[in-house]
Amino acid sequence: MITHDSARRRFAIALAALAGFVDAVAFISAGGYFVSFMSGNSTRLAVLLATDPMRAATPLLLIAGFFAGVVLGALVAHRAGRWHKPALLALVGGLLVCAAVARMLDLPATMMGAMAIGMGALNAMFQRDGEVSVGLTYMTGALVKLGHGLAGQLLGQPRKGWPAWGMLWTGLLGGAVLGAWLQDRLPLACLWIASGWALVLLPVSLRFPEGVD
Repeated sequence: MITHDSARRRFAIALAALAGFVDAVAFISAGGYFVSFMSGNSTRLAVLLATDPMRAATPLLLIAGFFAGVVLGALVAHRAGRWHKPALLALVGGLLVCAAVARMLDLPATMMGAMAIGMGALNAMFQRDGEVSVGLTYMTGALVKLGHGLAGQLLGQPRKGWPAWGMLWTGLLGGAVLGAWLQDRLPLACLWIASGWALVLLPVSLRFPEGVD
């Protein structure tokens, strides 16, 4: 995050807000399961395997869907090359449209699956040396880096842009608040708003033609 210029940082924050929005909608819709936070789903899977194995299929399938999305996103990013950002946003937007249609048709499993795949694919947006450089759907790493940066500041070390990690976390939090608010009031519109959000960011991503870095 801190190695990117200000325009890319703002773009990353907007994407993290989208991830928070989608995850909040999913969390409420699925009764406490996530489509982007796989640590939470992994803990729920472990608890259910130990206490109620018959119910473990839900978190297991969500983890599998997210993982499939990560693989799909990496493949799309590789094939799209310098235009991988718009290609990924088109993919994520399309999957969110599928999720919105599935909700209208009362197909909750399809809806959750499409959302999980989309959120997995979103993490291929920022890569460097074959690894994800900015995780957009999970914030544990961002908070750790924020904390280390603050500790360094207190020790008199150079600032090095660490507040950017706090802005990334704030973006996800703000998106989640908005997603939860709209899910409570306009449940059928939420995923259409999310898909529109992704597609609005698509032309913005054209400002960043670059290889997978």
